[in-house]
Amino acid sequence: MDKPNLITLAWAGVINSDPPMVSVSIRKSRYSHQQIVDTREFVINLVNQPLLKATDYCGVKSGRETDKFADCELTPVTAEGLSIAPAVAQSVLSLSCQVRQIMELGSHDCFIAEIIAVQAATELFDKQGRLRLDKAGLVAFSHGHYYGLGEMLGFFGFSVASKKVLAKRMPKKVKGEE
Repeated sequence: MDKPNLITLAWAGVINSDPPMVSVSIRKSRYSHQQIVDTREFVINLVNQPLLKATDYCGVKSGRETDKFADCELTPVTAEGLSIAPAVAQSVLSLSCQVRQIMELGSHDCFIAEIIAVQAATELFDKQGRLRLDKAGLVAFSHGHYYGLGEMLGFFGFSVASKKVLAKRMPKKVKGEE
């Protein structure tokens, strides 16, 4: 790998709990595709609103032609557990991933990877040590637009929870409930 690179991906997701695994699908013509094939590692950097412009830039510019870290004034740092792929220092949460399998899908290859380490900003943890992603100001991409995330709308099982549990865990009424 001649230089570290960044890529913005829409096709990504969690696919397994134990061990924790993710998938990312990358078009074969992309600069990052061959880097991941060669190194068998990558980092998923979750981004918040201050990184939105850099995130968009990294999705439209190619690392073949430019140094995205320099262009976006981002700092590459060692990703825990990896030897080559860097994390972004400004990211609030980074997942170090090692590729376990590559599936050819057609226009894209799907990289199945194990999350081997997680680095998170200390301000994302509450007093009990729980990770609070709702406090991160994360950004999501859907159908050509970026959206801010944050408000907790429910928890797994809220649809069947008792009124006591709902009162404790969901102080606001869920839309559609009377």
